[in-house]
Formats: sequence, structure tokens, C-alpha cells
Amino acid sequence: MCRHLGYLGPRRSVGHVVTAGPTSLLTQSWAPREMRGGGTINADGFGAAWWSGSGARTASAYRNALPMWSDPAVTDTLTHIESTAVLAAVRSATVGMPVERSACAPFVDGRWAFSHNGVVAGWPHSVGSLAAKIPVESLMTLAAPTDSAVLWAILRDRLVESAPLDALTGLVVDVDAAAPDSRLNFLLSDGDTLWATTKYHSLFALSTDDSVLLASEPLDDRPGWHRIPDRSVVTAAVGSLHVDTF
Repeated sequence: MCRHLGYLGPRRSVGHVVTAGPTSLLTQSWAPREMRGGGTINADGFGAAWWSGSGARTASAYRNALPMWSDPAVTDTLTHIESTAVLAAVRSATVGMPVERSACAPFVDGRWAFSHNGVVAGWPHSVGSLAAKIPVESLMTLAAPTDSAVLWAILRDRLVESAPLDALTGLVVDVDAAAPDSRLNFLLSDGDTLWATTKYHSLFALSTDDSVLLASEPLDDRPGWHRIPDRSVVTAAVGSLHVDTF
């Protein structure tokens, strides 16, 4: 359905993070190798978030509904923006969902950036009861009328009271209960840590001495990449990688 990645490590240009490697995120926009559920390309938009400064940082984002391979900002503007943390995604829109900039991940708010690779089964009725629990203002200001945007609104509300790992895991469990056939690969970051879930779609991790990458597909042929099992939740930072099941 989509492809996403999260990077933490030495300062790199955002453009480099999303184009480096023979199977980079850019390559995955037109030649993905691990697509499931009928998708063949990810041509319905691209986005990237990054963090500046230190301490409690605010996420900035660039998003465009153009295919990533035809977006000049990828090799122009984004090569001049450097960060120690990047979260990026290419989109393959679910049938019936709008193809527009506001529907592209990552969704950002304050220090948070979020991406969803998948689809909510039975949308929108299946998760109506979950959406009803968040403030109406959150629904009135949705970035887009999509399942991913609603999931982000629910998660954002839960992050106010819950730790990121608990909020993310709880959302997967609740949506899975309400809509069991959903595909729920989430990726969340605050610029210092990456949290991710796997339900149906692929996710790989590469942890080195000074960096960590989470990606829907390996970005290169380094032997350190390993597949994250399905129905897992991941917490990753430079120097640490923890995988649990849910």
C-alpha cells in the first residue's frame, strides 16, 4: 500500500536519506519488492519530516501529491536540509481515498511525526466508535478524509496521556479488534526515538554503531538488515533496538 522509513544517526541531508542505496525509498516508489495486497507502485505522493536543534524538537515536513520520482524537491530543496532524524513515506492510495497533498504522510504535530502503511478494513464504519472518543475539534481539523488521518487523530489524542509505546500498541490492538482485517504498519517519531508496528506489511531494521534505520524494505545490500516479525512493536534509538509482540 505504501512504503515508509525512519532514520536516526549522524546528520544527513533529507534528500540523501530518501535516495541513498540501490533500493532507496525513491526506488521503492516505482519498483517496490515487498508490496502485498495488490499494490504495484507508490505513485500517489511523497512526504518527509525532519527535526532541527536539540532537546524537545519540533518536526517540520514537506509533502506533495506528485509521484516521488517526478518531484524536483527530492533532489533540490531536500538536499539542502540536514537533520539527525528523518521520517519519510511514499503513498499508494487506497481506492476511494483522495489523492492530494494533505493525505500524504507523514502527519506532524509539534514534536511528533507519523506514517501509516496499510488500510483500515470496513472504513469508515468499523472504527467509528474509536473516533467518537476523541475531541470533536480533532475530527473537524483532520488533515484529510482518510483512514490514516483519522488514525493519526486518535493516536495524537492518546499521546497526551500515554507513553508513545503504549499509545501506539494500544491503537493497533483497538483497531485490530474493531476491524480485524486491517493492515496496520505504523511509524512514529519524536526526533530521538522511532516506534513502529507491523501488522500484515513488511518492516526491516538496520542498527549500526551510530545509526538506526527502520524501513518497509531494505535500502541496500548490507548484511545487517533483518526482517521484523508480523504483529510486532519496535522501539529504536541509536545504540538500541527492541522488538516485542502484541
